Amino acid sequence: MARRSQQTDPEQLRTRLVELLVDFEEKLSADNLRAQVQELIPAHYLLRDLGSSLVPIDITSARDRILFYLKKYPQTMISGEELMVVAGIGEWARRVRELRVQLGWRIITGVTVAEMAAVEDCEKDDRVLEQMAPDDYMLLDTEPDRDAAYRWNVANDLRKNTELGIRDKILAYLRENVGKQVTGDELRYVAGDKTEWARRVRELRTEYGWAVVTKQTGMPELPIGTYMLELDRQSPPHDRTIPDSIRREVLKRDGYQCAACEWNIDDYNRADPRILELHHKQHHADGGGNTEENLVTLCNICHDELHASKK
Repeated sequence: MARRSQQTDPEQLRTRLVELLVDFEEKLSADNLRAQVQELIPAHYLLRDLGSSLVPIDITSARDRILFYLKKYPQTMISGEELMVVAGIGEWARRVRELRVQLGWRIITGVTVAEMAAVEDCEKDDRVLEQMAPDDYMLLDTEPDRDAAYRWNVANDLRKNTELGIRDKILAYLRENVGKQVTGDELRYVAGDKTEWARRVRELRTEYGWAVVTKQTGMPELPIGTYMLELDRQSPPHDRTIPDSIRREVLKRDGYQCAACEWNIDDYNRADPRILELHHKQHHADGGGNTEENLVTLCNICHDELHASKK
């Protein structure tokens, strides 16, 4: 059974570690490999103990030490090596996964962020995402998701469903969580950890007309690395061909506000069935282009009313 790290006074541990390393000079000069390895075993354990002892002594489990460290530095890129140190165990990555997928802590990983950034049109302010290494982590919120247990069960069932393709699994998960923030790591898990998951999410928005938004594509207040399906409906086929870059610029220009009723994205809440859409001033069917000049921001209610009045 693997030895658990033992927390105690960090200074005592440091002193013992220094003594061992000083004594190791004699072993290092001797031609006895096994003796050298055996001499370093206590130092190895002392170093683990020292790392886990840097956090409060009453936080005794590796998972809780990792959570303490992440909560101390929210929305900050944290390397896996840092978490390894405070965890004091070799299986620290599994504990991060437990925090994320079972207990509902919004922790994004460098692997998922890289796959998301590869298909999303990130703005310059978000280029920091490209600096995240695969073994980097970021805690997005200092409070856990209270629906975590339910979401975990839904995600697990969809992941195991052999009758659905990756895109349909992701869509089903988003539709189970309309109006809620879901992380890219959740969607990646639902997709069976397939690297194409981010491309399938983008297709749902740009080809199939589902109102899936991100920080870069319609809802700037969303945390990095998260998605939200605003409403459980698809946009009309002629509105699905607007490039994300154009969509973002029009929304910015109009202040994320409906030009008709002045409903603003800041007023968004799950009880209000409104979202922001783009309307072609000259209908797409009549030759109107997907240009900033030909597009205006409307809420879906005003958009529907405008189209109904012209029938």
